[in-house]
Amino acid sequence: MPSIAVLGAGITGVTTAYSLYVRGFDVTVFDRQRYAGMETSFANGGQLSASNAEVWNQWSTVLKGLKWMLQGDAPLFVNPRPGWHKVSWMTEFLANIPRYKTNTIKTAGMAVAARAGLAEMAEKSGVDFDFSPAGILHFYKTEKDLTHARMVNGLLAEGGLERHELTVDEVMAREPALRGDIIGGFWTESDSTGDIHKFTMGLADWLKKQGVVFKLGAPVTDLHVRDDGVYVECNHEERFDGIVVSAGVASRKFAHMLGDRVNIYPVKGYSITVNLDDAASQAAAPNTSLLDDKAKIVSSRLGKTRLRIAGTAEFNGENRDILDRRVRPLIKWCEEHFPDVSTENCIPWAGLRPMMPNMMPRVGPGKKDRVFYNTGHGHLGWTLSPATADTIGAVVAARFKGNSMPLHTLKSA
Repeated sequence: MPSIAVLGAGITGVTTAYSLYVRGFDVTVFDRQRYAGMETSFANGGQLSASNAEVWNQWSTVLKGLKWMLQGDAPLFVNPRPGWHKVSWMTEFLANIPRYKTNTIKTAGMAVAARAGLAEMAEKSGVDFDFSPAGILHFYKTEKDLTHARMVNGLLAEGGLERHELTVDEVMAREPALRGDIIGGFWTESDSTGDIHKFTMGLADWLKKQGVVFKLGAPVTDLHVRDDGVYVECNHEERFDGIVVSAGVASRKFAHMLGDRVNIYPVKGYSITVNLDDAASQAAAPNTSLLDDKAKIVSSRLGKTRLRIAGTAEFNGENRDILDRRVRPLIKWCEEHFPDVSTENCIPWAGLRPMMPNMMPRVGPGKKDRVFYNTGHGHLGWTLSPATADTIGAVVAARFKGNSMPLHTLKSA
């Protein structure tokens, strides 16, 4: 059977490995970390959220970035220090503003299509990842934001997502623990939540038992495409029939080795995991997953004893430092909206979202034969990866086996 190397053992790499395995490929996964899901797939907001499919390519995003540039705790922070990578990425970001509506609709469609693949992976592997089908509630504090949400709702509907507007009383009925000056919201029954790290680790462990090879804790140092295959240098050189790059922010570096330009920028996001150590906090924490569109903060209940709160976007290069001024707004948000939840025990985390300038994942072949990409999912890797893994599995199968039918995405389109 054809052999395929997958670079990256995060959510996109592991779901890609699954998609290739079920199509009969001999799969080897490489990652510099000792375990799967240890970088951007470690502690995200937990939402499987087609309702968050709106891309960021708008002039309002640009204006907010300029306004907040010198405000270290702002939801969107751009380090003003110039750099060619940042400038080139932002230039392409601006060029994609005319495609805002089209790309939002496409992203929503991918997110809806991804659900069948996720359900299959979870059922086959039997992994416990604190999954909850409890839906996602967006809430709004200004009429301006609510009006914009109504416009976005029309785009999401074109992508196949059903989402309903709620009055303020209906918002409070959906989540009685929520506090704040809220004027309305939107409810997505079909969205869900789960622990991305548990899922990634569990699926990787299941794949190992099926014969998929994981080479972890040893960085890939070089790549070469030759007439007879792709050669991966990791302690020693190893040959494969093909390669799929799913390496998060490192995908840009690997693409350069393979002769491609994949203009991913690392956009840092933060989260806190609030440990609900007492009965009062457990009762006062939300059971519904939330998205505060004004603050750009999300929350998810992960089992009985954890509340995950995540948000913010930081354009500061490949910097993984956890900064107090970026974590503090997440703690403050919890205390404002859920005042009876103790924030004494909060674990902070920061990860680098791999973002393309058009906010769309790069899924498909590279310039050279045998080279493929499934990367650049930005803030929606957890949501989109089952669909894009299915797509790239079909593309690779078409190249090596002459069978190009995706298992789920075409059925759901």
